[in-house]
Amino acid sequence: MELRQLAYFVAVAEERNFTRAAEKVHVAQPGVSAQIRRLERELGQELLDRSGRSVRLTEAGAAVLPYARAALAAVEGARLAVGELTGLLRGHVAVGTVTSHNVDLPGLLAEFHQAHPAVEITLTEATSDELLAGLRTGRLDAAIVSVGATTPAGVELEVITDQPIVAAVGHDHELAAHSVISLDTLRGRALISLPRGTGLRTRIDEACTAAGFTPHIAFEASDPEVLAQLAERGLGAAILPGAFAEARSDRLRTLRIDRPALRGRLAFAWRAQGPSGPAGRALVERARTTLGGRPSPAPGSATG
Repeated sequence: MELRQLAYFVAVAEERNFTRAAEKVHVAQPGVSAQIRRLERELGQELLDRSGRSVRLTEAGAAVLPYARAALAAVEGARLAVGELTGLLRGHVAVGTVTSHNVDLPGLLAEFHQAHPAVEITLTEATSDELLAGLRTGRLDAAIVSVGATTPAGVELEVITDQPIVAAVGHDHELAAHSVISLDTLRGRALISLPRGTGLRTRIDEACTAAGFTPHIAFEASDPEVLAQLAERGLGAAILPGAFAEARSDRLRTLRIDRPALRGRLAFAWRAQGPSGPAGRALVERARTTLGGRPSPAPGSATG
């Protein structure tokens, strides 16, 4: 059993596709396939189900995956331990972020890179649900996420902003005469929202369910600016962070939702047990002391 076989297997398990996995490990696809076949023959079990359009783990593959990851992490840990003895921080940090927020994440990563040039940094965008899952599995070292009033299981947070979630309508909308509405006012009305899996969508879905109804989501878009444009044109009430809506008061009427009041928090998050490597731990430590007070010039807020 070779380390490269385990690395190729983990890549295919994560990507669920041989072509993307081969690109990830910078090896030709036939080479990846051949090495995984050798690993399967050595273990006496198929690890991957190749019968569908996407590759899936077999029962044996699911059992092997955490051990493969642990073996690769141990080797990387040995390299990092030697690096720490020489005083040079090396390794890799994987960072995730929601798609829209007012945090100077590029500034943080640039400063970290300047301080630790030997550390490779990767950045991905996803919904808050996907990012939180990545933190729990160790695929991500840290992420900027949108969460509710309670801290999700398995992670720790440094809260950056805490603000109301509001409804926003065009100035000609029938609700535009109000400044405050109850959640029940939105029952049966056309709503404009981010997709499922985003923190803001989770908040409105949970609140409506607790109030005894399912929200009528007439339009979905992943870009909050598109939500604002749809609401401006009278197509419904957009569910938005308060600061984002207020910054567009020339086009939108912001309606505070009361009974119950809805709030959303933007936070820098990491796995509760801490990142597995020293590079990840160094990034978290820097972010905890610097990230919260560094908004970008443009008004906005977390929406993912």
